[in-house]
Parts: sequence; structure tokens; C-alpha cells
Amino acid sequence: MAAHSLLTSLSRLLSAAKRSSVRCRCPAHSTRLYSTVHASEEKTFDKILIANRGEIACRVIKTCRKMGIQTVAVHSDVDSSAVHVKMADEAVCVGPAPTSKSYLNMDAIMDAIRRTGAQAVHPGYGFLSENKEFAKRLAAEGVAFIGPDTHAIQAMGDKIESKLIAKAAKVNTIPGFDGVVESADAAVKISQEIGYPVMIKASAGGGGKGMRIAWNDDEAREGFRFSSQEAASSFGDDRLLIEKFIDNPRHIEIQVLADKHGNALWLNERECSIQRRNQKVVEEAPSTFLDLETRRAMGEQAVQLAKAVQYSSAGTVEFLVDSRKNFYFLEMNTRLQVEHPITECITGLDLVEQMIRVAKGYQLQHQQEDIPINGWAVESRVYAEDPYKSFGLPSIGRLSQYQEPLDLSNVRVDSGIQEGSDISIYYDPMISKLVTYGATRAEALAKMEEALDHYVIRGVTHNIPLLREIITHPRFVSGDISTNFLPEVYPEGFKGLQLSAELRRELLAAATTLHVTAQLRSQRFLGDLRISSTPVDSTRWDLSVELGEQRHDVTVRRSGEGFSVEVEGGRVDVSGQWNLASPLLPLNINGTQRMLQCLSREASGDIVLQYLGTSFKVRVLSKLAAQLNAFMPEKVPEDTSSILRSPMPGTVVAVSVKPGDTVAEGQEICVIEAMKMQNSMTAVKQAKVKHVHCKAGETVGEGDLLVELE
Repeated sequence: MAAHSLLTSLSRLLSAAKRSSVRCRCPAHSTRLYSTVHASEEKTFDKILIANRGEIACRVIKTCRKMGIQTVAVHSDVDSSAVHVKMADEAVCVGPAPTSKSYLNMDAIMDAIRRTGAQAVHPGYGFLSENKEFAKRLAAEGVAFIGPDTHAIQAMGDKIESKLIAKAAKVNTIPGFDGVVESADAAVKISQEIGYPVMIKASAGGGGKGMRIAWNDDEAREGFRFSSQEAASSFGDDRLLIEKFIDNPRHIEIQVLADKHGNALWLNERECSIQRRNQKVVEEAPSTFLDLETRRAMGEQAVQLAKAVQYSSAGTVEFLVDSRKNFYFLEMNTRLQVEHPITECITGLDLVEQMIRVAKGYQLQHQQEDIPINGWAVESRVYAEDPYKSFGLPSIGRLSQYQEPLDLSNVRVDSGIQEGSDISIYYDPMISKLVTYGATRAEALAKMEEALDHYVIRGVTHNIPLLREIITHPRFVSGDISTNFLPEVYPEGFKGLQLSAELRRELLAAATTLHVTAQLRSQRFLGDLRISSTPVDSTRWDLSVELGEQRHDVTVRRSGEGFSVEVEGGRVDVSGQWNLASPLLPLNINGTQRMLQCLSREASGDIVLQYLGTSFKVRVLSKLAAQLNAFMPEKVPEDTSSILRSPMPGTVVAVSVKPGDTVAEGQEICVIEAMKMQNSMTAVKQAKVKHVHCKAGETVGEGDLLVELE
């Protein structure tokens, strides 16, 4: 019995230690990145249930721990080993993987609240965070909802009603149609009256889902169809509205904080203009564009709106700002925003803590004049996506290797995954929110560049190449941005880092010195057995290197502790820590510190290096091997004009053709839904349909054959 008791105690200690190790994901020295709880004796709640998953659930748990509050995690069956489940004090399974049967399952979540005795619920963002019925059910059970009351959720959650309320509160609004759009024909008529271009968007919800820009009648009809379908799928509400689309706008939002006693503050702005498919990619606080007068005017109008709906808790009022600093109300998100960490960095406030205090009934602790702008913060949303496909189509898989750059100062990573975690088709493909802070914008951007280079992600395709290119692009660095940034900077789509002659020499030098180092170490392990024609004590290597379609002659020589490389008529000096077992390769290249990553290295001479964020495949061969390689047959590429493959994992929503049909170039063949976004697959040429390999309701993987044409 005593032995059993001892084993039980040890098990509990190990579980507690495991939870503790998972929780401590923030740099302890960086108080600005994770604000401290005020040293008061305020009593809030004993136990809070987090009705969410992933990074936001982990984020809420961190503050609850600081405040001495126990936490309950809910999870689907596939999330049973998720990080947020390990971090929480208790965990309850609320259903199978589909969100409608788990994280949106109000009955199961209410049952979890009763079983665990949770006194309050933090909904995070997404899922039930802006669901007034959920808030009503909590109130009926006497459970606090850590967010606004149902009146504010309903008023601001409906874009039509919120626009009318904003007008009445004397908040600047965008010209448009305030009623519900009933049909595609009505959408065309309204769009003509407003004047193209127009934005067609879901009345309920947000996050870029159910939104389409229309520049003509045909696009208005198509936009109505797709937006209503996406809105129904994501929010269970297919109502749409139409408003004037503002060309070259900035998306700038104001963080507000209000209590139940009529007090409200604005916590400065966040610049969120870097977007793809109406979803944010990079955010920063403050904005480079606003002056003091415009910031104050936007803040005051945001507070006016919050007070008009008797708002309490943290919320965000989003505006579109034109080139003349005119600003227009877009929507209000009645929840904690994804990008809230950058506001925490520049104000020093913990927004989750403030939400918990307000939910308990306490007054705000600050006056408007107490809210500072200290320094600059930048957030990059790291996604499991292929940035070379429409700036980011989802990728799924298991994280075979994962290492966050938390050894760097002034870096914060909000994530809900770890090495071994699965990125599944069921949920948003976000890996983490990478946040960097500096006294100036230049410092914050330099730190972001360093952090992205130190971020190790293996097992899924990720968008770090795109993120790094954005934050180093001259237009972004200068602050010349709008919501059209990505299509304007990359009109043909994102192609990765474009190498200058100097950068190409750096990459070739790094690849060849890595190859030589690996060869030398292999020979030392194998003794007299030679794996190449190069002797152990050689000081010169003549190599042939392939990069893309080009072949380069490269000579590598020993030079002190490093190497001297002759390539393309220039010399590159390379030294560094050649730890071939490490995913990170810190190199000094011509006096500049570079952090490269070796993604793969084959005996054939193929090396894949992540260099300045982008992955490059380099083949390093001896001169003889290169000559023989020229006689190898090349693989004939697939004729993609006669087949249609799925560009992403997802679900087939609709199939518009059958065998024997003749399709025109650009005609829709099928619709694939991935992460609640619908994507129309079209024919690239006029042809007859030969075979259809998919049907509505089926799940498909990236590269799966959908349709064959004659």
C-alpha cells in the first residue's frame, strides 16, 4: 500500500514537472514580452475553463498560473496529447476531431464546466468566443463569461447592425448597403449602385472568411456564391453585406479595454496591413503611418463605440485608413485578438489578466494618460503553409523536429505545439505567433530577422521564407505598405529569395564547405576506406556545383580554421561551427554572421540549405562525377495541362463536371475547402473531361488526382 502511495506521489510530481516545463516557453528575463501580474490581493476565480485549443489556450493558461488560478482544458479526441492539455490542471474530452462535434459542441462544453466546477470560461478567439448563445447559457448556469455581455456580442458580431450603431455613435463608416443581400442578382444591382470595386463579406464572423472583392458583375455573382457558402460553413450564418472597397487601404486597429462600471480605454493601435486572402500575416505596434492627432481621433471613436454598446472586457475596433489618413470603421471583434501580444509589449499590460479582472467585476486600474507606447513590437504568424502557392495553402504533417528561438533576447513565441505534434486538416494551420521587441522599429525588425533564421521546423511546409522576405523588403522597411502589399510586390506569386550575384556566391561557398567538411569527417571515421578521390590531408578540392539550371566550377582551400572558396571569379571566406548533427549552422561568411539550416544532405551530393529564410537545393560533385552525371537520363515532367491535382489537403465541396463534358479555359471544375476557406479549381485549357476521380464530401491530400482531361 505504501509502495502504491509512493508511486502515485511520484507520478503526480512527474506530471506537475512536465506541465511546468511545457508552460515555461517565455524568456524569463523579458518582462515586457510577458507582463507581470500586479502585486494586489484581488480575489478573482478559483478555476477557469478555456474553451479553445492550441496557442491561445496555452496563452490563457500562462496568465492563470501567474494569478494562482486553476485551469481546465477541453480537447477533441485527436488533441488528447496536445500541449494545452498537458499544461492545464485538468482536461476533458468534448468529442471527435471535427470542430462542430468538439470545440463548437456547447452541450459537451457545458457538461465539462459542471463536472469540473469551473467558475468562469475564457473562450480565446474563434470557435465560441463571439457566440451569444454560448454566453447566455453560461449566464444561466451562473458561470462567468470572460468577455463582453450578450448584447455587445450580438450588436458587434453582426456587421450590418454594428455599422448602424457605429454611425449613431458618430464613428466614421464606409459607404455601402446596410441590409441583407438576398441573391446574386441583388448583389450585382447593389454593387452597381455603390460603384465597383466592392467588398462582399459575411455579416457574421471574421478572420477573412466569407470575404470577396468584386470588380465587375461576374465577380459580384461569384463572390456572392462563395462568400455565402464560406459564411455558412464557418459561422452557420450565410447572410452577406456589400460595401465600397477602398483602394490601397491600411488595416489599422485599436485595442480597447472596458469594465462594467462605464470606464473604457484605448490601448493604441496595431498595423495589420500585410495580409493574404484577407487574413493577417505580419502585424506591428505602433503603426508607422499614424500621427498623434489621427491616433487620438481613432482611439476616441473606438471608445465611443465601446461605450455605445456598454462594452466590457478587451475588444478590438478595426479601421481602414486611406492615404490621406481618413479612417473608416470596419468591424469590432468582441474577443481577444490573435495579435494582442504586440500591444502587451508596447504597453506593459497583460490583456488576459485585465479580461479576468473585468469579468470578476473590478474597475480598470489605469487612466487614459497612463497608457504608454514604449518601443516597438512585430508579430509574424508562422503557419504550416506552402507560401509558393497563393501565398500560403495549408500543409499537414507531424513536426519531426521543432525548436523555437527562445534563446534569443526580446523574443516571445506563443505556440500550442511541440516536437512530435500533428498539424491536422481539422484546425487552423498556425504553428505559432513569433513576436520580437525593440526600442525602435529597426531593432524589432532586426530581431525578427534573427529569430526567423533560428526557428527550426521540420515535417511540414512552413511560411518562414515569405515572412523573412516581407520584413526585409525595402517597401516594408520604409513603411510603404497597404493591404495590397503582397499582390503588388509579388504579382506573379511568391518565388522565394531572389539571389544576387553576391548572395549566390555565399550560398555556393556554404554548400561546398559543408560538403568538404562532411567528407573529411566521414574519412576520419572510416580510416583507410576512401569514399571519394580526395585524400584526408588534402588542402584543395575542385568541385562542380549545380544550383537550379546552372553549373559552377568551385575550388575550396583550407584557410586557417576555415575555408577560402573561389567561385564565379570571386573569393568567399567561410568559417564556423561545423556541427553536422545540429539543424543550425552558424557561419561567418566574408565577415558577416549568417545562420543557415541544413534541411537534408544525401550521399549523392544533394544538399538542401535554408539560407536567408528560403530553401535551396544544391548538388555538389567531384569533377569526374559531374561529367558522368551528364549521361544520366532525366525524369520527364508530368503534363499538368491535362490533369488537375489538389494543391492542398482538404475536402471536396462540389464537383461541377462529369466525364464527357467539354470545359473552357478558366471554367470551374471543382471546389476544395481547406481550413474553412473555399478554393475554386479551374481548367487551364479547353478540353473534354476524361475521368473524374473525386466526389463531393471526399477528403483529398495535396497532389491527389482530381480530374483527367482528354
